[in-house]
Amino acid sequence: QVQLLESGGGLVQAGGSLRLSCAASGRTLSSTGMAWFRQAPGKEREFVVGIIPSDGSTYYAESVKGRFTISSDNAKNTVYLQMNSLKPEDTAQYYCAATGRSTWHWTIRNSYDVWGQGTQVTVSS
Repeated sequence: QVQLLESGGGLVQAGGSLRLSCAASGRTLSSTGMAWFRQAPGKEREFVVGIIPSDGSTYYAESVKGRFTISSDNAKNTVYLQMNSLKPEDTAQYYCAATGRSTWHWTIRNSYDVWGQGTQVTVSS
């Protein structure tokens, strides 16, 4: 089983930047896809961005294209989310997720087998 631990959240002003990390431990070789989701108070958890660590392929939600960048360091079993030009509407709990399936839908929560506990990102206006 894979365990995921997010870090890097915090409070930042609009226009600022943060970098989130998701460290994977356990049976990490079983993960074929990694993703970040976020959930704001009173809203559904939504897909943000995903990556296939083995080949670096990425998939972004339209709302974050051009502002967020996902990357992975396979030697460290860690996925990063660089968030630039942050907006108040980016405020949410951010969750890392992993799937071990050969095919999946990036944006569907049930596609993922393992979730982290989340890290809070708050963007002030």
